[in-house]
Amino acid sequence: MVELLWRDGGAKRVLSLDRIVHAAVEVADEEGLSGLSMRKVAERLGFTGMSLYRHIPGRDALVELMCDAVLGDPPEDPVGGGWRSRLEGWVRKGWELRKRHPWLAEVRGTRQLPGPNGTAHYEYVLGILAGTGLAPAEVVASVNLVGRIVDAEAAVLVEAARAERSSGVGHEEWWAARDSLYARLDRYPTLTALWEAGGFDEPEDPFEFGLARVLDGIELLVRKRDEMRDEMCQECGEPVERQSTGRTRAYCSRACQQRAYRKRKSG
Repeated sequence: MVELLWRDGGAKRVLSLDRIVHAAVEVADEEGLSGLSMRKVAERLGFTGMSLYRHIPGRDALVELMCDAVLGDPPEDPVGGGWRSRLEGWVRKGWELRKRHPWLAEVRGTRQLPGPNGTAHYEYVLGILAGTGLAPAEVVASVNLVGRIVDAEAAVLVEAARAERSSGVGHEEWWAARDSLYARLDRYPTLTALWEAGGFDEPEDPFEFGLARVLDGIELLVRKRDEMRDEMCQECGEPVERQSTGRTRAYCSRACQQRAYRKRKSG
């Protein structure tokens, strides 16, 4: 599978594999991941299902190839953008991608092999936060967290669309038909007060709300780490004791200050 994901783009066989992946993406866009089969992909290409197995071992491998193919190249950095605007831009592109290809939210599991496009995107977004004061583990955790926001909200869209297809009834129409439930809710005072105050009339966009709150949290952590970094000795990296005046010292001791001075003189 690694060889398929990281295949060389020059061979004639690869062109056939790329056609298979492209056709499979079209099928999944139209019918969801549950509607994807090797047979349907082959029929779209005008071949038999067995002919696909000369290029790809099966459906699971095909899905991994599809995931990497639709990612494309990472975005270009905006000129003069800070880490927050860059990270937000990357997340929004991922959200738009999942709205174009909802089946991405149906891909589950912790053992999905990364392809070249997926790895390039991961490298790009890690680089956004690697230049901040966050610790290495905090960089990885922050990137994974914003990625889960996108996946979770995309999964909600997929579930809503699946329910509508299976029932033939839209989301709003389904809830509007539950009058007997609403008649029983007046026994819950907090719920009733929020309802009467219009809390459910125009709810916050869950993606926008969640993204903003997560980015706020990461920003607070970055600021905290920057403050801690300002209080570290510029020579040895040990904590610097604050002076009573509140002025931050550059070195933790006279010895570190002298070593730094000698380095500047010798340099």
